Amino acid sequence: MLLWDSNSEPHGPSPLLEAGTEVNLAATAFVQSPAHLAAGGGHAFFLLWQLQTGANLNQQDWNGEAPIHKAAKVGSLECLTLLVASQANIDLRNNNSQTAEDLALALGFLECAQFLMKVKQIQNKKAGAQCNFHTNDSKMQKGVCERNRLVNRKRRRSDDLNSRVM
Repeated sequence: MLLWDSNSEPHGPSPLLEAGTEVNLAATAFVQSPAHLAAGGGHAFFLLWQLQTGANLNQQDWNGEAPIHKAAKVGSLECLTLLVASQANIDLRNNNSQTAEDLALALGFLECAQFLMKVKQIQNKKAGAQCNFHTNDSKMQKGVCERNRLVNRKRRRSDDLNSRVM
């Protein structure tokens, strides 16, 4: 019994909605969950439904790609927005060491790449502000803040090198 069949295409989301299907169940031999397929098809409404039912946002398939990578590869700004708003890890890398931002940029989805870049900048600023806000941090918290600063410096250097190459 199908719960929804709004797409008659053979690769549409309808086969994923059979009664009893688990939200994080890999639907294919490529270990892609319904959330992967929804994001990869640009089906924002279906992806939202998956997120509301507890889909694992950072589940990686056989290529190491999470739903955020799939959305970036098809240029679905709607799906990317949903995933970011649901706290998906935008720094997650696939087996080729590419982030969703890298994929969007490589495939010519500049609006998606710029969106992810801006989100990353905002997250980095928030992380830096949180570290500077607490003056009586424990040693562990200070260590985490220091690691974040080092990672941010490396990212900036990496971004600078990438912009020079392009």
